[in-house]
Amino acid sequence: MADFLPITKQEMEARGWDQADFVCVTGDAYVDHPSFGIAIISRLLESMGFRVAMLSQPGFKTEKDFRRFGRPKYAFMITAGNIDSMVAHYTAANRPRRDDAYTPGNKAGKRPDRAATVYARLAKAAYPDCPVVLGGIEASLRRFAHYDYWDDTVRPSILVDSGADLLSYGMGEHQTREIAQRFAAGQTPRQMRDIRGICYLTDPGEALALPGEQVSCASYEKVRENKLSYAKAAALQLAEQDAVYGKPIVQKHGDRFLVQTAPSPVLTQAELDQVFALPFRRAYHPSYEALGGVKAIEEVELSIMQNRGCFGACNFCAITMHQGRQVVSRSHESILAEARAFTQNPRFKGFINDVGGPTANFRHPSCKGQETRGICKGRRCLFPTPCKNLDADHSDYIALLRELRELPGVKKVFIRSGIRYDYLNLDKSGQFLDELVRHHVSGQLKVAPEHCVNAVLSKMGKPPAAAFEQFCTNFYAATKRAGKEQYLVPYLMSSHPGCRLQDAVELALFLKRHHMRPEQVQDFYPTPGTISTAMFYTGLDPFTLEPVYVPRTQEEKRRQRVLLQYFVPENRREVIAALLAAGRGDLIGTGPNCLVPPMGGRPGFRPQAAPARGNTVRSAPGGQTRRTPAPQNRTTANHPGGHHGNQKKHAKKA
Repeated sequence: MADFLPITKQEMEARGWDQADFVCVTGDAYVDHPSFGIAIISRLLESMGFRVAMLSQPGFKTEKDFRRFGRPKYAFMITAGNIDSMVAHYTAANRPRRDDAYTPGNKAGKRPDRAATVYARLAKAAYPDCPVVLGGIEASLRRFAHYDYWDDTVRPSILVDSGADLLSYGMGEHQTREIAQRFAAGQTPRQMRDIRGICYLTDPGEALALPGEQVSCASYEKVRENKLSYAKAAALQLAEQDAVYGKPIVQKHGDRFLVQTAPSPVLTQAELDQVFALPFRRAYHPSYEALGGVKAIEEVELSIMQNRGCFGACNFCAITMHQGRQVVSRSHESILAEARAFTQNPRFKGFINDVGGPTANFRHPSCKGQETRGICKGRRCLFPTPCKNLDADHSDYIALLRELRELPGVKKVFIRSGIRYDYLNLDKSGQFLDELVRHHVSGQLKVAPEHCVNAVLSKMGKPPAAAFEQFCTNFYAATKRAGKEQYLVPYLMSSHPGCRLQDAVELALFLKRHHMRPEQVQDFYPTPGTISTAMFYTGLDPFTLEPVYVPRTQEEKRRQRVLLQYFVPENRREVIAALLAAGRGDLIGTGPNCLVPPMGGRPGFRPQAAPARGNTVRSAPGGQTRRTPAPQNRTTANHPGGHHGNQKKHAKKA
């Protein structure tokens, strides 16, 4: 097993190195696991024969830590970490978080706000002549001029503020390999501007010269002042995020040009297998043990990431602009090898926690020919209705899960990543759903209806509510056939653009009809780079340019959120206020169709006990309630990767 990469100069010198070729900088603790993008990037560079040192959570008041290893021979490779540092620090209500799952001991405050920018500046302060390459979710989704929720303003590309030389966007393996090879060949960042999957800034007054076709979007100055221009730019940027037909994009910033080269090709299955075969320790650095360990490893250590990409393309999700819509999956052999290695882990008790990814039940591209034609422009695979060419075949996933179940030492294989239920509905054989409930559900299954009002779902890019109701019927029928008691864990979102207070009331009524009582509700969080964030900022749908209602005040957001937890006694006063504000006083009372009794209750009324902390109350058809462990919360941009992955599920609720 490979050693951890050096984290001190003494460890570097113990290897006989007088200098590192690359210093990898991350705002997370050093966790050598393929769910952490910087671990992939560092191990990839190491596999190419480069000397790589790891600088995790450096001090950010001075450049002292950036001098720890001396000047790297080629470059600093910098990421803020697995999730945007502002998401890591603040809730959707813009309140500071009290903990950080990516820091030893779960302690907040070990990285700065806007970490990628701060780290790049410090690296340049330490060694002004040393190139800096940015990557990871924070840099990737801030590569263009973007609305920043925390400042409530449009900020320029992160390349402007950070002073970095290059930015690697999306999934970074191809770019990293080529950038490293070119550094080794003596090239400068300016000579690397033809590499696909990168962004760069021209010098002031520098003539712009790009080979081939290119498209221009509205300048930083224009999108900052004109919301219609911002909406159009967001739609254009999304339209070109395809590795087959995507063109370079140019955005003017003052007297400079931001250039995004065409997207890097999606990894092949063989290339993805090679990534997961790199010699990861699959653990956090042992120096963190005395500090309480790193909580973020808990969900992924004994889980298997089987795919990348998502053709679901929800408007609030960062995956489309980061991993992309084309799905690539690992081979059975690669996955089985990882599972066999679990059986040698002393912490493995026979249970594989997850076999999934951005969407668990996507194992192949959505239709044939995508590798040569690309993803359809202006059309989504599942929204508003499934495409007639969609290949809804679960047979390969079924075969994979069966092989995993049969491995010696494996007792149970769970699926805990989200299941795309509208895709599953298209599997008319019902075979996958039957196997899912018989073998792969630990009492509860995560699904993400998000809402029940079709006008709201349309702005989310989600299927109509009828698709979820159909799935509910199919799921409970399958559990009955299996002779099991299982429940759905619905992810719900309040205050998404397009959602009015009256729509939140309809969702509360929907939950009551379906006997669902979620303990945790996700408030819409406007993170950089998504279509939903463009709606939030502009009040326009970027695809149609039609006006969209946006809940903006904290009061309305709070009212929408408490309506989805109308059953909690502590919420009663606010629920009543929300119902009155929505003109639905008819739902205040003790009748069977009411949501909440009036203040003071009724004779003999006993408030229902609030759900115990850490539990979620759910109900099966018929109304019998039970308590089950609450799922981990997620962000709206969900799956691992630091230098090139997307927002991870460890972000806590608002």
